[in-house]
Amino acid sequence: MISIRRARPADAPAIGEIHAQVWRSSYAGILPAAYLAGLSAPRLAGFYQRAVLDRREAHAVFVAVANGPEGQGVVGFASGGRARRPGIADGEVETLYLLDDWRERGAGRRLMRAMGAHLRAVGCRSVMLWVLAENPSRWFYRRLGGREAAREAIRVGGQEVVQAAFVWDPIESLLAATAPAGER
Repeated sequence: MISIRRARPADAPAIGEIHAQVWRSSYAGILPAAYLAGLSAPRLAGFYQRAVLDRREAHAVFVAVANGPEGQGVVGFASGGRARRPGIADGEVETLYLLDDWRERGAGRRLMRAMGAHLRAVGCRSVMLWVLAENPSRWFYRRLGGREAAREAIRVGGQEVVQAAFVWDPIESLLAATAPAGER
């Protein structure tokens, strides 16, 4: 059983560990190995603790929490708020990470729905996210109806990579795509 809820400061160590693990598994062979090996879960936990405590109106962090025989505790998270850069969409999903063993179980869809509902509630009419163009999970965003709207080169770990922006406009298209099966 997986539940979705707003993150608490005590979730930060698990969130930092998930971020580091997901980057190491998702970006192996895409980003420099030394950069991935150097990701610090405690440093990331500090960043996410500040994010959880962030009181900006539109900012939120949600966690997917397992509670059953297959595992206990935080297994994924999403964060976001108003778009960091204007022009593509009103709201932005800044992160969406799930431990490998918890993918393909509906938690990612439910985290995206929680972020979409939150962003709509604070007045966002559209939502976007950036993902590395070589991310093996980018199909997920297409399956949810995300439309690639932009690409740009960035530097990560001293290496130039391309990231793609996926957009849901109007935001209701994301909410419809992530609705429970009986509501679609």
